[in-house]
Amino acid sequence: MTAQTRPVDHELIQAAAHVARTRCRGDNHTMAAAARAQDGRIITAVNAYHFTGGPCAELVVIGAAAAQGVYELDTIVAVGDRDRGVVPPCGRCRQVLLDYFPALKVIVGNDDRVRTVLVADLLPESYVWADHQLDAE
Repeated sequence: MTAQTRPVDHELIQAAAHVARTRCRGDNHTMAAAARAQDGRIITAVNAYHFTGGPCAELVVIGAAAAQGVYELDTIVAVGDRDRGVVPPCGRCRQVLLDYFPALKVIVGNDDRVRTVLVADLLPESYVWADHQLDAE
């Protein structure tokens, strides 16, 4: 399967990079995420690292969006602190993002190779969370 690339939302990358530069402090907050809602708003968040598996920035942004009444996200990106640039979502985040927003666009890559792909392209042959909710016929 070849992933089709889409236009890159550079404003979203800048928003996440700004949060990573200004809000990520110490070992507990090392990643920032920014997501664009369907209505154009940008929601940002940082990870909450904990040895028990605290949530990644992408997962925190889902909760932050819901707290602002946003339940449909269009595009998401994560950026590392210390100018590490765009960081792709981990496997857990890929699955959660796919489950919540199957049409979500994700910004991945680095430097001049940044691109936007569908979350489904990042997790081919994926488990479909809703399968367990199907009624037996």
